[in-house]
Amino acid sequence: MTYSADQLAEANRLGAATLHEAAGRIGALPSAIKPVASDMRVAGPAFTVHVPAGDNLWIHRALYQAASGDVLVVSTSGGIEWGYWGDILNEAAMAQRLGGLVIDGGVRDVAGLSTMAFPVFANGVCLNGTIKGYEATAWLRQPIRIGDVVVAHGDLVVGDHDGVIVLPASSVVKALDAGADRERDEANKIARIRAGERTIDIYGFGETGDPRRPN
Repeated sequence: MTYSADQLAEANRLGAATLHEAAGRIGALPSAIKPVASDMRVAGPAFTVHVPAGDNLWIHRALYQAASGDVLVVSTSGGIEWGYWGDILNEAAMAQRLGGLVIDGGVRDVAGLSTMAFPVFANGVCLNGTIKGYEATAWLRQPIRIGDVVVAHGDLVVGDHDGVIVLPASSVVKALDAGADRERDEANKIARIRAGERTIDIYGFGETGDPRRPN
């Protein structure tokens, strides 16, 4: 899936939390997956990778099959206690002009990764080394599952300090429009709060009784 530069810029601007809400609260990857540096942001099409636990051979291979701007989204078969990615892969990914990495697993060399111009989102920091299993079962460009989310090749990946979401390609245009509407609505509510209004009045929550309904 190809997204326009304007769509990617808007997704980056709106951010993961706003788009998650705007899309109907879908696509949130596990909250443990965070950027290695708080100012990192990513928006781009998913290049899906599934590897066995503790094995990063197919991550190396994915680097040279993904297109410029693609975001590697890696499932590790639940093997989060390995460091699948470090400074060598980071340099290679930048040389290939990839868009970023989202991995349900560990990374290492984070002192360097956190200063480099390549967004890395990982489940944690882990120094355990990986193997290269030449006979292992792995795949690229096929659906993968991370947490409760099934990620298809080409879905839109958006990540920032709040976390990472993945939106189905078919929902992106609608989610971007709804996200912009939501942003305007929130700006209006913030202005009203600053002018002295109360949240319970703005939302019609009332003072007593069922907190889900106005009285």
